[in-house]
Amino acid sequence: MVQQPVQPIFILQEGTQRSTGRDAQRNNIMAAKAVAETVRTTLGPKGMDKMLVSSLGDVVITNDGVTILEEMQIEHPAAKMLVEVAKTQENEVGDGTTTAVVLAGELLKNAEKLIDDNVHPTVIARGYRIAAEKARDLLENMAEQITEKDEALLKNIAITAMTGKGAEGSKELLAELCVKSVKQIRDNDGTIDLENIKIEKKIGGGAENSELVQGILIDKEKVHSAMPRMIKNAKIALLDAALEIKSPETDTKIQISTPDQLQAFLDQEEKILRNMVDKVIKSKANVIICQKGIDDIAQHYLAKAGVYAVRRVKKSDMDKLARATNAKIVSNLNDLNEQDLGYSGIVEEQKIGDEMMTFVKECKNPKAVTLLIRGGTEHVIAELERAVKDSLGDISASLKNKKVVAGAGAVEMELAKELRNYANKLSGKEQLAVLAFANSLEIIPRTLAENAGLDPVDMLTDLKSKHDANEGKWFGIDVMKGKLFDAWKAGVIEPLKIKTQAIQSASEVSELILRIDDVIAASGSKDNVPQMPPGGYGGME
Repeated sequence: MVQQPVQPIFILQEGTQRSTGRDAQRNNIMAAKAVAETVRTTLGPKGMDKMLVSSLGDVVITNDGVTILEEMQIEHPAAKMLVEVAKTQENEVGDGTTTAVVLAGELLKNAEKLIDDNVHPTVIARGYRIAAEKARDLLENMAEQITEKDEALLKNIAITAMTGKGAEGSKELLAELCVKSVKQIRDNDGTIDLENIKIEKKIGGGAENSELVQGILIDKEKVHSAMPRMIKNAKIALLDAALEIKSPETDTKIQISTPDQLQAFLDQEEKILRNMVDKVIKSKANVIICQKGIDDIAQHYLAKAGVYAVRRVKKSDMDKLARATNAKIVSNLNDLNEQDLGYSGIVEEQKIGDEMMTFVKECKNPKAVTLLIRGGTEHVIAELERAVKDSLGDISASLKNKKVVAGAGAVEMELAKELRNYANKLSGKEQLAVLAFANSLEIIPRTLAENAGLDPVDMLTDLKSKHDANEGKWFGIDVMKGKLFDAWKAGVIEPLKIKTQAIQSASEVSELILRIDDVIAASGSKDNVPQMPPGGYGGME
């Protein structure tokens, strides 16, 4: 009896690529490891920078993990997951993106070894989850308390965040400005919203010319040349209403047959505008900051009255001005009165670089401030901004959680030791995964040593023996001098949130990638209609 040949059944579109089992896992792990390797050389004070050139020729020079990964425009789906880890870390803390990505890459590298030893991926994922939960508890117990009165500690946190970035030359000054600004905008209930710190970049001068303005800088100049350049003891009206004649919303025709009628029409327009200006002056405001337009005639009357005015200010700046000057944003001119006005010591127009700007400064206890960052070139100033943002994020996270740990690889080494002790109490194959997790944490001190040109084996051996002998939980690597030191005493301090978030994100993405055993990639062309196989049964393979 002749056996009929089995017809192939197609269930996927032609051109679709599929990898399953060990191949799929290897490809995903390889892609994630490649991303981690890319940013690994940027970790630490001696980390190197990357130059990223876009298709349009725009150049970015940075060692900020999330900036590098966003500019790289990564395509591989597993690699994109690591980019998401960096973005989450950036959104939650504002710093530690490279740590999170490098840790995720190392977790997957060690998981691959276990898979080769026939440990099932779900067992590894479960072990990683157990290790991550235990790590969080250990970190909570290990961390030190901090309050807003610990100014020296907060300054050290800011300096630690900046070290190794372009801001290193002026880190003392910038750290002080960052601490002052975060403490200034902190609400009475302890809430810190970093949106209330406006970072204004201006080319010209050096980083040492940067300053903290107790108020807001507006990228606008006064609307009329006859207006005063400076107003002291400014009473500020924030208007979300136009000082100009509204146009009709529908098409309207006005018929004028004589010159007298035209003159009467113009006089009436002028009268309306004059009334608007009178309402402003009556409120005793001597500075107007308008979100909408100001008519030329209104500008003339305001200038005659000695009022300083700017127009078309962004809504975000209006909100910050309200917090800085304690003014109310008024949407209806008829409602404007003296109680709605805000106060600032000085409002003046200044030239910064080649642009005119309005400074609203010397406000009383402002809850929104401006950090004016200066630098020699566009690339320098962009890297300074990234360093300042990292510092602000670290200070904010420290004050919110009120817990900090030492850096320089100390906390990872201590955590790895504690996790190994914990793994020895476990039974089953999860123990192997917890040990792999502990070993993965050592990638941070190892990378710090490598990037500083030190021997990683010697440094890690010495560091491990220090921690195993309980000589001090905060012993880390001094990359500047090439030896071990007490990181806490040396002032290398980071918020606890950086470490907990990095470990949580890295373990979660590792578990997710390990559980994937089938990758089905569509061909990408919608015109690719599946071919009918012999026998007439169409569909997918």
